[in-house]
Amino acid sequence: MKYSESLKKNGDFRNVYGRGTSCANRYLVMYILENGYDRNRLGISVSKKVGNSIVRHRLTRLIRESYRLHEERYRCGLDIVVIARTGAKDRNYHEINRAMLHLGRLHAILDKEDV
Repeated sequence: MKYSESLKKNGDFRNVYGRGTSCANRYLVMYILENGYDRNRLGISVSKKVGNSIVRHRLTRLIRESYRLHEERYRCGLDIVVIARTGAKDRNYHEINRAMLHLGRLHAILDKEDV
């Protein structure tokens, strides 16, 4: 079983934004950067433009749950930052989950056997 941490420091987010690679779809943007550890660190960013605090926290929970359920499929040693776009506001879990898996495939960080 893998173990992930959260990205919390502003400097960590800036490092991933500045040095990482990004892919996007209609609902999410994902930045990834090798971190040199044996575990992933996940950061989630939802702007106030997306909605009020209830909407933002709901999206954060959906993204975190999607990652948690598929954590075994992600390659280790990555800093991952997921940014919710305004289009994600009214989406359900299944749509957010599909968007997360799509971005994982675009970045080629999902195990091939499970895709």
